[in-house]
Amino acid sequence: MKAWVETHAFFMVVFPDIRMVLFKQAHLKGIKEGKVDLAFRTWKKPTVKEGSIINTSIGQVRVVFIKKVTKEDIAEADAKRAGFSNLDGLLSSLSRDGDTFRIKVTFHQEDPRIKLRNNDLLSDDDFNEIVNKLKRLDRYSKQGNWTLSVCKVIQLNPKLRAVDLAKITGREKEWLKTNIRKLKNLGLTISHEVGYSLSPRGKVFLERLEEKTIKSK
Repeated sequence: MKAWVETHAFFMVVFPDIRMVLFKQAHLKGIKEGKVDLAFRTWKKPTVKEGSIINTSIGQVRVVFIKKVTKEDIAEADAKRAGFSNLDGLLSSLSRDGDTFRIKVTFHQEDPRIKLRNNDLLSDDDFNEIVNKLKRLDRYSKQGNWTLSVCKVIQLNPKLRAVDLAKITGREKEWLKTNIRKLKNLGLTISHEVGYSLSPRGKVFLERLEEKTIKSK
């Protein structure tokens, strides 16, 4: 573990301890309230499958079915069910490139990651499991070790824009956003309208990790 932590030492020295968007937010709200149950997208190839569970800001949304249609097949009533005030608004939101798909969706459940990220009572097994999962993410990354350094930068720069975090870490913005989602799946980070922060679980994990590092020296 000591060697793994030391690979991220640059960020620990430079920053001393200073203590697949599918839906618009309005449409997500409608899905959760049961007022929206359709979505329409133009894709060259569908990016989700029937039965897929999508993590969103309002919880998990399930894709019930996907059907290829033409724009002429879409009715005014469909636009209402998709959260648009009229058919013209829906059609103008669709790209001209690719095929058009009708997607039936439903609210599945609250995001289980919320409960996980708020759980800051880490047992030794919990701690070791997180360490092993982070090591695995580092091991299979073409960018090399990144997990601890990114966690540390988020800790020191809460709610900083992704583009600015990318400059600090020397990573590409889209790469960074994709990989921060992996940390979020472990319950370590929280996504905000702008930027990210460590979750209660993430804060406790880093504190435990630093304590173990100090004791091992």
